[in-house]
Amino acid sequence: MMRRHPIRKMIEKRKKGIFCALPSYCSANELVIEAIMEEAGRNDDFVLIEATANQVNQYGGYTGMQASDFVTYINQIAEKVNFDKDRIVLGGDHLGPLTWSGEMEETAMEKADCLVRSFVKAGFSKIHLDTSMRLGSDDADSWPDTDKIAERGVRLYQACEETYREVQKTNPQAVKPIYVIGSEVPIPGGGQDQEGEIKVTSPADFEETIQAYTKAFERHGITDAWDHIAAVVVQPGVEFSDSGVCRYDRVKAHELCRAVKKYPDLVMEGHSTDYQGAKLLREMAEDGVGILKVGPALTFSLREALFSLHKIEKEVLPFGKKDSDFINVLEKTMLEKSDNWKKHYHGNEQELFLARKYSFSDRCRYYLGEPPVKEAINLLFDNLDETGIPLNMLCQYLPIQYKRVRDGIVRNEARALAKDAVVNIMYDYEYATKENWQIEYR
Repeated sequence: MMRRHPIRKMIEKRKKGIFCALPSYCSANELVIEAIMEEAGRNDDFVLIEATANQVNQYGGYTGMQASDFVTYINQIAEKVNFDKDRIVLGGDHLGPLTWSGEMEETAMEKADCLVRSFVKAGFSKIHLDTSMRLGSDDADSWPDTDKIAERGVRLYQACEETYREVQKTNPQAVKPIYVIGSEVPIPGGGQDQEGEIKVTSPADFEETIQAYTKAFERHGITDAWDHIAAVVVQPGVEFSDSGVCRYDRVKAHELCRAVKKYPDLVMEGHSTDYQGAKLLREMAEDGVGILKVGPALTFSLREALFSLHKIEKEVLPFGKKDSDFINVLEKTMLEKSDNWKKHYHGNEQELFLARKYSFSDRCRYYLGEPPVKEAINLLFDNLDETGIPLNMLCQYLPIQYKRVRDGIVRNEARALAKDAVVNIMYDYEYATKENWQIEYR
C-alpha cells in the first residue's frame, strides 16, 4: 500500500480539529542537517528538508550538486547519524525559471522543465512550483499577470506528473509528490532591502492565484490537480533584514487567514519565518500557516556557536599550538569569493565588515563548506576536544549550551555544542507545530 504523504496527513489532522503543522528546514549545511536528524531521532519523528533551485539544479547550483547528488548527500548524513532514511521527506523550493530569469521564456522554461523533472526523478516529494518571476521576454515595465504565471506553473506541474509516472514503472511504491504553488515572498534566503512594514498577501490576491490555476488546469484538461496541491505560499507579514525582524502580527494577517479557511484542503506556506520566536511561530501555525520554512536562522545560530567556540579556543589553547583562526579564515574566504554576498550587503567598509559576520540574512552560510573554512572548523573542534572546555568558560560564551551540559543533556564536546545551537532553533519550531510540545524559555 502506498504511503500517505506526511503533509497530507498533517492537513487531514487539521481538518479534524487536531492542531499540527510542519517545520521545513532549508539548509545544505552538514552540521545543521546532522543536528536536525539527531533531534528528530530523539523524538521518533520525520524531517522535511528542502533545497532551493539556486542551491541544487541540473548545473550544480552553488552547492555543486544536482538533485540526485543532494539525495545521496542527505542519505549519507542519515547513515552517519543512524537516522531512518524512510523518515526523510525532501522538498524542492522555488523550482521554476528563477535561476534563468534573464533568459527568453522558452529557453528559461525548458531549463525549468528539466529542473523539476530531475527533482521528481531523484525522489523529492514536496515540489514548490514557482513561476512568479519576470523572464527576459516579458515586458520589462510590468510584472507577468497571474494567468501567465499559472500557465507556466501548470506546464511544470505536467512535467512533474509525467516524470512521476515514469518513476512508478520501476518503483511502484514511490510517494506521489505534493505540490505548493504561489510565491508572495522575496528571493530565496529571505532578507529585505530595508526595514519596514511588510505587506500581507491580500485575500483578493490569494483568490486570484487559486482561480488562475483552476482555469489553467481546466484549459489543459487536468481534473484532479487540486487533490495533489497542499499549500499556497503567502506573505503573512514576516521578514528580516540585515539587522531587523518584521514580527508576525495575527491581527494584520486576519483577513488573509480567514480567506484561506474557505479551502480546508489547503494550508498556507510561510517563507522567511526565521527569527520570529516560538510564540509567534505558534500563532502562525494556529492561524493556518501549516508549513513554516526556516533556513538562515539555523546557520546563523551555528555561526554564533562557532564564533563563541573560537573565542574559547583562543583563551584555552596552550602557547605555541596552532589556532584554527576560524573567524579570520571565514572573513578572508568571503573577501576572496564575494559573489554570494556582494549584491546583498550595502554600506561603507565597516558596515560591510559587520554584515559579513552578523547579518540576519547570513550570507556567510555559503562559505562554511569552502575547503579553508571547513578545515578551520575541523581544527577548531580538534583543538577544543584535546584541551577540553572548562564549564566556567562555556557558561561565559555559550550559556544555553552550558546549562544543557550541566544537566547532562549535551556532551561537552565542540561538535556537539555547535550542533546543539541549531537544535535550540528547532525547539521553537517544535513548540510551534506540535500540540503538546513543552518548551523552557531560556
